[in-house]
Amino acid sequence: MGRATGKQGKKWGRYIASLCSIIAVGVALGSSAGIAQDFHDRRTVQFSQQITADNPQRTPAVSRKQGFDGTLVLTGGRIFDSVKAQAYAGSLVIQQNKIVAVLPAGSHDWPVDATVIDVTGKTVMPGLIDMHVHATYPTPQTPADMHASEGHATLRALRSLQILLENGITSVRDMSGPLNAPYIISEWLEKDMAPGPRVFAAGHIITGTGGHAADRPLTAIHSAAYTREADGPDDWRKAVRETFKLGASHIKIASHFAPDEVKAAVEEAHRLGLKVTCDCETIYIAMAVEAGVDSIEHPLPRTDATIQMMAKKGIAAIPTMQVYQGGFDTRGDYAGTASRRFSMNSQSNYDVLKKMIAAGITIGVGTDNIGGAFGLSPNIYISDLKFLQKAGYTPAKALMAATRVNAQIMDMGDKLGTLEPGKLADIIVINGNPDQDLDALSRVDTVIRNGNIVVKDGQLFVPRHVSAPLPKPSPPENLH
Repeated sequence: MGRATGKQGKKWGRYIASLCSIIAVGVALGSSAGIAQDFHDRRTVQFSQQITADNPQRTPAVSRKQGFDGTLVLTGGRIFDSVKAQAYAGSLVIQQNKIVAVLPAGSHDWPVDATVIDVTGKTVMPGLIDMHVHATYPTPQTPADMHASEGHATLRALRSLQILLENGITSVRDMSGPLNAPYIISEWLEKDMAPGPRVFAAGHIITGTGGHAADRPLTAIHSAAYTREADGPDDWRKAVRETFKLGASHIKIASHFAPDEVKAAVEEAHRLGLKVTCDCETIYIAMAVEAGVDSIEHPLPRTDATIQMMAKKGIAAIPTMQVYQGGFDTRGDYAGTASRRFSMNSQSNYDVLKKMIAAGITIGVGTDNIGGAFGLSPNIYISDLKFLQKAGYTPAKALMAATRVNAQIMDMGDKLGTLEPGKLADIIVINGNPDQDLDALSRVDTVIRNGNIVVKDGQLFVPRHVSAPLPKPSPPENLH
């Protein structure tokens, strides 16, 4: 390339100086307290006005029109913004797919041509986030030969995810599925091509040979279609890279593994700018925590020392209490899998939850919704919130865990989780006061996802298609 001269040279000089400044800020951020030094946060090397995909990969994107066509105002209700624990009277102003203002009661500072919705007697709050679902997994009605079908998995995910959307869940972290189905549904919904929550996909679980989701008895969901078995640090690094390449928003690993394997996976994911969560138990939790994972799934057994180490290193937990309670209530125990060779019951799981809260561990909310369990929505989600309430959370704090904290854990706190100007317009309207009574979450009136009204009067709402015009009037007038 030839040397730039004149105006072009000055332009590139300013660009390089600006980029160097960004990189310097990134280095400073990386060495500050609370941020892992090996985590390559792509925001530190991007301009503040850079448009990116709305997922943790943060790939630069071209601007496109999204969301509501004009200005949408929700007024007359209570606002629970998840920034503070108290609801207050006010109005929320949305333009296209962004929140542009949160106004005090009595203010009408919005365009005269705005579409105004009266939400008197209702609560406006951020959309709920479920940190652990398996949307593409088979249901009891799925034919045996369709369990690992990519197409069938994508279609059954659409139905399962619509159930969640109807119940106010506007984002999910999908924790594994067959072949490319999780990525297909994630990309489809990110482009608003169908009604559904945002899907932040892990794709395949990565585990050691014979580990969780790869153990006997072999079934379709314990097969290579769902799970990537890896052996040795180099193979674990390769598995992370493969998952990133396919479009993962985060990396999910599972026991069993060796210390050098989990360390390699975490290092590789963090270099790529992705968070790592671990579905693991007993000694494997300690290994994962030592390696620097970002969160631990489930209330599986761990020592008090491991809990303290989680707290010290700032590692979050997603307890998924109800999925295990449901198993105890229906089957009486948890047995029959070689990746769960330990004892547990309702009390032992609850003890783990209480100890984690007492230690000051950041707690997120996820259900481990899978297959036919989506039909239990919203009861299963509300139950997970009630476990937090039973362990000492107020309803308001539980809601903040379900929104703001969840967004932060999955590295989307700058775009989701609170009602603030500049955030993506993922909003729900509840008939009642869920910050005082969690059961009110079963009364979802309106859901706005990416600025689009997708649930109206409690029902899924799909606007009528507007036809594009033909190139010319037809049939041609000169036909005879």
